[in-house]
Amino acid sequence: MYLTQEKKDEIFSKYGKGKNDTGSAEGQIALFTYRISHLTEHLKTNRKDFNTERSLVMLVGKRRSLLDYLIKKDITRYRAIVKELGLRK
Repeated sequence: MYLTQEKKDEIFSKYGKGKNDTGSAEGQIALFTYRISHLTEHLKTNRKDFNTERSLVMLVGKRRSLLDYLIKKDITRYRAIVKELGLRK
């Protein structure tokens, strides 16, 4: 399994307020980014896996909506998470 509990705790403790802070937008964006990178690598080798491709598009949409929320709510938090994760604007 690619996403263990330890990895989730590490992501949330690094980008959220703590390892139990799973509801923060930054933590969720970081988790979605990790999952998106994993699915992208999977699709490089399995290019006809259309169900995974659809899941990837849905995850990107969820991450985009959270990023849009952060833009409206607090632009400095948005800029910090985009810079830290290396996302395109």
